[in-house]
Amino acid sequence: MSIQVSAVASVSTPPSKPTEIERRSAGYHPSIWGDHFLSYHSHYLETKDEIDEPHKKLKEEVKSMLMINGDKLSQKLDLIDAIQRLGVSYHFESEIDEILKEMSSESDDDNDDLYAIALKFRLVRQQGYNMSCDVFNKFKDSQGNFKDSLVNDHRGMLCFYEATHLRLHGEDILDEALAFTTAHLESMVSQSSPLAAQITHALKRPIRKGLPRLEARHYFSIYEEEASCNKILLSFAKLDFNILQKQHQKELSDIAKWWKELDFANKLPFARDRVVECYFWIMGVYFEPEYFLARRILTKVIAMTSVIDDIYDVFGTPQELELFTAAIERWDISAIDQLPEYMKEFYKAFLDVYTEIEENMIKQGRLYRFYYAKEAMKKQVRAYFIESKWFHQKYIPTMEEYMSIALVTSAYAMLETTSLLAMGDIVTEDSFDWLFTEPKMVTASAIIGRLMDDIVSHKFEQKRGHVASSIECYMKQHGATEEEAVQEFQKQIVSAWKDINEECLYPTSVPMPVLTRILNFSRVIDVVYKDEDGYTHAEDVLKDYVSTLLINPVIT
Repeated sequence: MSIQVSAVASVSTPPSKPTEIERRSAGYHPSIWGDHFLSYHSHYLETKDEIDEPHKKLKEEVKSMLMINGDKLSQKLDLIDAIQRLGVSYHFESEIDEILKEMSSESDDDNDDLYAIALKFRLVRQQGYNMSCDVFNKFKDSQGNFKDSLVNDHRGMLCFYEATHLRLHGEDILDEALAFTTAHLESMVSQSSPLAAQITHALKRPIRKGLPRLEARHYFSIYEEEASCNKILLSFAKLDFNILQKQHQKELSDIAKWWKELDFANKLPFARDRVVECYFWIMGVYFEPEYFLARRILTKVIAMTSVIDDIYDVFGTPQELELFTAAIERWDISAIDQLPEYMKEFYKAFLDVYTEIEENMIKQGRLYRFYYAKEAMKKQVRAYFIESKWFHQKYIPTMEEYMSIALVTSAYAMLETTSLLAMGDIVTEDSFDWLFTEPKMVTASAIIGRLMDDIVSHKFEQKRGHVASSIECYMKQHGATEEEAVQEFQKQIVSAWKDINEECLYPTSVPMPVLTRILNFSRVIDVVYKDEDGYTHAEDVLKDYVSTLLINPVIT
């Protein structure tokens, strides 16, 4: 999302440093991982060869099952659903697309099975094909209410609930269905339904908002207990998970080594030390093996951005921030001379990261991409600077003024731009141009990111001193309570998800893999900020998630 923020004017030589500068402190806890991931450096290479052959054999068997003709519609749908939920659909993208594209044009007039209709609807829409929500009208009675008999179909109700999260603006029947299924699923949990564990999980995190790899790990234990469990598919998925985990461990080990050598934990102790959590975040954006360079680049950039955020929000004085903003505008190592010592350490490391990116883009013959990433970061820093001035001037902007800057400081437009750098031929210059036109989907992801973050973090931030969040801005402008502000923002988040769903249907503005990255960024926010600021307070929710994906292998 492009936003015009004035470049910082050239800055004169700073005045002599006062004897003591009063600094704020956020009291962030240190990294909970220490040097743990350094030990994975050679693990992947040592074990890869011995599991390649069985993995290849199982993959071919799954592919054969997928392509068998003559299966019933419900059997084919169940197989595709299992392949996707077990996290291995990236191996069969073209086959699955072909099947679902064909299914999207087939009539369901003779099908009264709620489970089958809802599953088909979700899978088809997930794939980008628009299936009409009118297929659910048959499940209403003459008064326009959903039939009471549906409540007895626990499996169908759960599947219907999941389907509602693919709804678009104006699809009132799916809004009604979400309220209907949610109320009855909550009742089923209290009555100890056989699906109680699945229902509880779905109510917290529907498939649409879950990270595929995290959801796959959760689904293994559920799938192996189902009567329809395909042992070959399950074996393949578990083996595939462990193979990929070793690759991710190796990648994180390399990044952890880079981070440790920077020694920011000691040199910049005011900043959050979260490089492991940053890698988890980016693995949520793309986990597939071919995106190893993309993960490396984006993890380094988000780690740097996290420190920049803390420089502006926590530690820097107004004069220092003016100097730093000007240095980013210049984007030249010679600008380092005007910076205070702690900023010099960071500025050099920051430019080194982008030099590495530039060299990679030159090797690939795609240098143009670097300039988009560089400009996106400059816009990011300009917006941080404006927020810092609001804080120091004790200024509370209107919601409109706040959001015009806060959607930039959410960092999602910049990160989504950077995410495309190493994605290969599927991305063209048109995709970068599109990102810089403030498209609906990018704006929606930034709204989700900004509002979910503010809802769970504003009290902690205001306590230690922070620019007014959307909560404070809304309360002041509208004379509202905090609860009323949160309710309004929850509505806006729901609306933003509908925008994302609309943008992910063909015909699309840019290739689907580009849109998938933006969808995945939005999913990460739902996982990390659902109930608390899981990134800042990483010892709670994220600790278990990191262990699940990056430490503990699946038992095969």
